[in-house]
Parts: sequence; structure tokens; C-alpha cells
Amino acid sequence: MADSSHPAPKVTPFMAQYLAAKAEHPDALLFFRMGDFYELFFEDAEKASAAVGITLTKRGQHGGEPIPMAGVPWHQAENYLSKLIRAGHKVAVCEQLEDPAEAKKRGGKSIVQRGVVRVVTPGTLTEEGLLDARAANRLAAIAFNSDGAAIAWADVSTGAFETRALKHNEAEEEIAALSPAELLVTDADVQHVNEAARITGAVLTVRPAVKADAKSAARRIKAAFEVAALDAFGDFTNVELSAMGLLLDYIELTQAGAAPRLMPPRRNSERAFMAIDAATRAALEIERSVRGGREGSLLACVDRTVTSAGGRMLAERMSRPLTDVAAINARHDAVQFFLDSRGRREGVRQELRAAGDLARALTRLALGRGGPRDLASLRDGLSAGDRVSARCLGVTDAAPAEIGRACAALSLSAHAESAALAQTLSRALAPDLPLLARDGGFIAAGYDAALDETRALRDDSRKVIAALQASYAEETGIAGLKLKHNNVLGYHIDATSKQAEALMAPPLNARFIHRQTNAGSMRFTTTELAELDAKISRAGEAALARELVLFKDFAARAAVLEAPIRAAAEALAALDVAAGSAEWAEETDATRPEIDETSALLAEGARHPVVEEGVRRDGNGFTPNDARLDAEGRSGPRLMVVTGPNMAGKSTYLRQIALLAVLAQAGAYVPARKLRLGIVDRVFARVGASDDLARGRSTFMTEMVETAAILNQAGSRALVVLDEIGRGTATFDGLAIAWAVAEHLHEANKCRAVFATHYHELTRLADKLEGGANAHLRAKEWKGDLVFLHEVAPGPADRSYGIQVAKLAGLPKSAVERARAVLQKLEASGGSARVEIVDELPLFAQVMQEHAPSALEAALNDINPDHLSPKEALELLYKLKAAAQQDL
Repeated sequence: MADSSHPAPKVTPFMAQYLAAKAEHPDALLFFRMGDFYELFFEDAEKASAAVGITLTKRGQHGGEPIPMAGVPWHQAENYLSKLIRAGHKVAVCEQLEDPAEAKKRGGKSIVQRGVVRVVTPGTLTEEGLLDARAANRLAAIAFNSDGAAIAWADVSTGAFETRALKHNEAEEEIAALSPAELLVTDADVQHVNEAARITGAVLTVRPAVKADAKSAARRIKAAFEVAALDAFGDFTNVELSAMGLLLDYIELTQAGAAPRLMPPRRNSERAFMAIDAATRAALEIERSVRGGREGSLLACVDRTVTSAGGRMLAERMSRPLTDVAAINARHDAVQFFLDSRGRREGVRQELRAAGDLARALTRLALGRGGPRDLASLRDGLSAGDRVSARCLGVTDAAPAEIGRACAALSLSAHAESAALAQTLSRALAPDLPLLARDGGFIAAGYDAALDETRALRDDSRKVIAALQASYAEETGIAGLKLKHNNVLGYHIDATSKQAEALMAPPLNARFIHRQTNAGSMRFTTTELAELDAKISRAGEAALARELVLFKDFAARAAVLEAPIRAAAEALAALDVAAGSAEWAEETDATRPEIDETSALLAEGARHPVVEEGVRRDGNGFTPNDARLDAEGRSGPRLMVVTGPNMAGKSTYLRQIALLAVLAQAGAYVPARKLRLGIVDRVFARVGASDDLARGRSTFMTEMVETAAILNQAGSRALVVLDEIGRGTATFDGLAIAWAVAEHLHEANKCRAVFATHYHELTRLADKLEGGANAHLRAKEWKGDLVFLHEVAPGPADRSYGIQVAKLAGLPKSAVERARAVLQKLEASGGSARVEIVDELPLFAQVMQEHAPSALEAALNDINPDHLSPKEALELLYKLKAAAQQDL
């Protein structure tokens, strides 16, 4: 029963319409179309004002309180949408569904019908201005059951659609690999992915559990792809169906029934990709650097693609390296194809630069959000693809399989309808194209006769009227007859009284119709002139209407050719990645890795690609190093313990070993003289650490959690690189933990592992283990300074050089000298208890007092011999002699 003491506030029909739309989308900001503006009200207006800085005003009242209001011009909506999406908001777009004139026909108090036509969310973007051209924009959905989990993802902007079955503990690393813009999960499973969403920055959207029902999902998938059975797509488990159904339901919701056509779901096998968890991705800086951006990452370093689609494909390959030897070698074959011929490569890359983004343009056109430039992207992409194919045709017989498939998808000679569309668009589109179809002017002159005629009326009306005036003058014999125009009569014949007499007399009065009499003149029209006047007045609207009809026809033709156009888009991207990888390989002298099923990792002259790029930019060289590992102990050690001073390059060496595996299995060449790599199914890297304040973890706790994950998950095909395990706690605790971790990797995990440490005691462990070995980063002292050689040599380091590094860092001389004294005392103690030795050390203040510098020492410390003239040196000598006498 309603509470009569608090009656609902009275609302106007307009506000009732707004509140109804808002109730359907309570978690989104509502863009409510009112004429030339999108208006926001109540809390939405306040949020939008704070997020993008638009002016907050008030309009009317609701419940006795002023209504906060903010608005944005409709033609600038995309700019504001971009800012709001980046700020983490969703936006429901409520449009006017009819013309105001139609509303008036229903009665004076009727208001324009409105409805939500789309909900803009981070994972469902399609507009070019809202998307990163070189990054995928994925919407992912994850589902769980007692047997496991599954993740489905789609890129609405390109139509890509994939699914993969997972184990429960693989969910976080798969989300990290996909890095979705938005992650869907049911309210029953949200606790499983909260942390993964936080780490990846994905917007987490919680949906009712009923939306992931497997049976309903199967029906939804069949309806979406218009099939009676799903067998042709794969043998999906219930949890995979749940994930796909959750995804498709959300896309339908956000697109308000105008859902984009996705490609049929592609099912990836469980072991198709190298597993890389979020901590390892961060440590190796694969897609993003530690600063959070693309610059400084592995991806930015190796990317030489020239198309946005190629950039997206390369990013996907780097984030999810393969584990299938044949598939990896197929990618290497494609790179070698372009590396073997610079001329072919340069020609193909030049053609690719002219290609548009076929996949995203096609999606926008299919959704009714495209414009003339998207048609141009289809024209340019298809035409460029045909030219690319032609450049490779001469060697197609000898070309690798990936190149051959791409050329077949791109050759327009094999796709008559695609060729016809490309040719038609080439003739139809004007040189300069507007962003929006409604702006008009995008159809070239001479393509459509009806449009040309209408434009002639619009643009050349003076010439048309002048010609008709001359025709009337000749017909009537009245040389001074004039055609004029006003806003009341439009175009008309303006005749003097004398001229009017002739026009009103037979036989001319049958053709010339009297319209108006004025003092000193009379006005006439003809059926022909009236029709011409109407045509001219409607010419602008008619020209635009005709262009819009042609635009819709082109979009419809493109939709029919969806499959071959998407195939061409993927082929262009694949060729771009292969040619770009070859370009990078030639620039950096990278080599083709040998991939096999062994457990070896044998690298000669390996380099860190990102660090090398940085030092080369500074005019320096990078010191290459070898690495030998073998989980079976046949061609190298299973566990390598690396020692050496700080700043000598241990972390760089560890990372470069892991990056060799990532690059090689992603299908790229590697920066090394030679690499033989047995397939790596998982890479773990724990290099560097920081607090995780969001989870209340200290640096050491974070380190231990990550280390625990490695020891619990690494199998014999894993590659593990660890740096400074155990340094965040007491000395003996840390040594004990590091010792145990190293032994566990060797004895229990039996994987390829590189373990960098400052605990020199671990070098003895490495000597004792059957599959262990020692290596160190070389350094030497020269005239009291430490010189890093950045060379990896066999055996343990002779010392840590920690004090020398502290000196390089700028510690005060007194602190450095004190550290030397303490170190000498500790080293002299041998096996004595360190606590007792520390107790015997004098206090710092006492030592400083005993060793206060004399006047002579102080004077010597202030001298810079290189800056003294001979006369100044002589004068200084007398001063030093005087100072020495004072100290005696």
C-alpha cells in the first residue's frame, strides 16, 4: 500500500518521459535529446558537470526543489562522450523518435516521442573519435561453474568474437591477457573477478545471473547467427555458452536492438597461448611500461606496422604468444618472406599506408553510425588490398601459407562483387569528404544524373532563371521582360502595365497566369515557372536526400559483402604485421629463432630490445650476452643463479631472457645472433616489487604472494626469472626463503629458471644441485671507482660491491667510510655471531670525533689541481706547509 503521507510529486509529461527513460537505465548518465542539445538532469547533470566541466544550471522544480540541469550541443556530443567514458561513466542516449510536426498532429499538449537508442559503455564503442585506432576495444564476459570457467569476448568495433574454456585459477591471467575495456560477470560470480578488474582497469559490469543461463544462451546464439544448431561453431560446454550468452545479451541491451553483426564465435583451445599473469606482464612491460603508457613497452619498441588494424593485430600477438610450433613457424615464414626482399616489402608497406580500417568502417556502416569517410575506407582498403596482392602474385607459388591465404582474400579478381563495390565507390565519392552523411557533398559530380540535376537547380539557379527569362522574352516578343523573386510569390514574371496588356491578351493569357497587381506593375507566373520555383526551393533538401539514399545503398551493398570484407581486413592486418616485423628485424639485426618441442633455451648474443633502443638513442652500444637453460639438463643447467653488483644489469639480463621467449612465440624475430627455444607454456617474472596498498600488502608480502603463485603453478615447460627473492625481511629469514625457493624450482617445478640474488650463499647451492649453475655480471674497480662491464660470465661474483655502488649514488663520504669500516669488522669476524660483532662496534658519532679531519686534510679536500695556474699552485704549497705545521 502506498504511503499517503508522502504523495509522489506531480510531474509534467516531459519530466515523466525523462524519468521513465532514466528508470530503464539507472546506472548510466542519460543524454536526453531536446532540439539541438542533449540535456542531463538531477544527479546526472551534477556528475557530468564535475567530470567534463560543463555548466550546471537549474530548470523548473521537482518535488518542490529546483532541478539541476546541464547540456551539450548535439553536434559536439562525441567529444563529451569520449571524456565521460574515460571518466568511467556509461551514457544512455535518448533520441527524439519523431519530428515535432508529427507530435502536433496528436494534439496541442502532445510531446515528441523519445526513446533510448543506445547505451554507450567502455566495451561497446564504435565511433572513430572514441576509439584508440591501434588498440582493440574488447568487451569480455566470464562465467563460472563447478567444473571450471569460460571467457567470451568481442570487439564490437570490428566484429571479432572468441571464447575459451578455463580452469578457475586461470581466470585472472586470461583477463590480464585480453585487457578488456569492460568486463561482464553475474552477481553470483562477481567475487571471482573483482581483483582482476582492478588490476587491468576494466570497468566491471554486474548482470543478473539469469542472463547467463546456458539454455537461454544457446537460443540467443542461434538467433544471433540465424542457425538451427551450434555444431558448426564448435562443441561448447555449458559454461562457455553461459559466457557467450551473457555477452550477446549485453550487446543487444546497449545497442537497443540494433546489435552489430559479429563473426561466428571462434573457440580457442586451452593450451593455445603462453600463459602470462598480470604481475609478469607488468614486470616485463609487454604492452605498457611501468609509467602506465605504451611508450617504453616491448610493443612500442617492435611496432613497425603502418595500419591501425595491423597495430591491433600485433598487440594481440604480443599479449598472447602461441604454443603451437607449426603455427609459430608459419608466422616466422611470413616475416622471412618480406625480409628476403626489401623491394617487395617497401612496395607492400607503401600500398598498405593507403588502406583504410575496413573492419571498423564496416561495423559503423552496419550500425547506421558510419559516414562518407567509412565508405572511403572500404574503397581504399579493398583497392589497396588488390594492389598488395598483385605485388606478391609473382611469387605466390613460393610464398608461405599465411602470405598465400592473405593474397587470396585480397585479390579482387577472385571477388567480383567486392571489386564492383570498390570501383563504384571510386567513381561515386567526391575528393573531399565530410565526417557525417547529413552534411552532404560527398557524391562526386557526374555519378548520378538525378543528383546532378538537383544540384544544378540549387547551385546554378541564376543561370536557369536567366535562360528561362530569355526564353519568355523571345516567346512573347517583350525584350524587357524580367523574372524576379520574393518570399511571398517566389519566382515570378514582373511586367510593366504596358507589357502586362500583351500577356493578358490572347493567345498569351492562356499560358501566363496573372498573380498580383501593384502600382505601376503586374506579376505573372506559368505552370513551368511555378514548378521550377518549387524545385529550386526544394533543391537543397532534395540533393541531400538523394545523397542519403545513395549512401544507404552503398552501406547495404557493403553489408551483403560482410564476409569477404572482414576476410580482407584480417588479411591486410596480417601482411602489415609480417612486413612490419621484417622491417624491425632488419633495423635491429634480429634473427629467426629455432622453435621445437625440447625444453631448451639456448641464446647467443642476446639483447634487451627496449633497453638497446634507449642506449642506441643516447649514442651508446648494448652489450649482448648468452644464456643456456634446459629443464632436462641436456644442453644447459635447469637453474642458473646470477650474482653481481647492483646496477650491473642483472634485472635487464633476466628480463631479456623472458622477452626472447615472448617475441619468438608471438611470431617475431629476436634480438640475438641465435636462439633455439623449446616451447614455453608459461612465463613468470618477478623483477622489482612495490607495495600493494589497495590490498593492504607490504612490498615483502606482495613479493611472497607472487612467488607462491610461481611455485604453485610452474610446470616443466615454464620459464621463470626471479630477482632478489627474500630481501624484504631479516637477513637469515630472507636467505632461508631464497634458498628454499631456488631448491623448489629445481627439484619440484623442474622448469627453466634464472635466479638473481645478492645472497652469495646461494652460489654454493647452485654448485651442489645437479642442474644448477652460477653466472655473474662482471664489474671491476678502477682507481677507486666501480666500472660495470654488463658482461655475463660463468661462476659466482667475487663480491657485491655494494659500498662502491653507494658511493656512486652520492652517499656522503663519511657514510661511505663508515660502511667500509663496519664491513671490514664483519668480514674479519669469520664465523662469529654477527650480533656480538655489532655490539662491539663504536657509535658513529664517536668514530667521527676520533677521525675529524685536520686543517691540512680539510685544505687538501678543497683542492682541484686541474683548475690551478702555476702561480696559484705555488701559493697553495706555502699554505699547505703552514697548515701542516699547525697540525704538529
